[in-house]
Amino acid sequence: MAGSSHGHTPAAWTGVIIAFIGFCVAGAFMVMAQPVGFWAGMVIVLLGGVAGAVMRSMGLGQPKQSGAFAHAPAVTREPAGAES
Repeated sequence: MAGSSHGHTPAAWTGVIIAFIGFCVAGAFMVMAQPVGFWAGMVIVLLGGVAGAVMRSMGLGQPKQSGAFAHAPAVTREPAGAES
């Protein structure tokens, strides 16, 4: 998608970074066979989603577009039979 700014916002970056840290924590504790640490990492992953949503509601995310197909480009090509 050329020209798209999907995901290039402070809310998206913050949420993804926190979730990545949570996956790293969960993965490390999974290898160490420590279920409590694994679930703590999963909680951190969920906190990343919550942090991203809160930041988006504060206006730090991508603005909402109106309409269901606002991101789809309009087709302006003539039908094949119309060429002379």
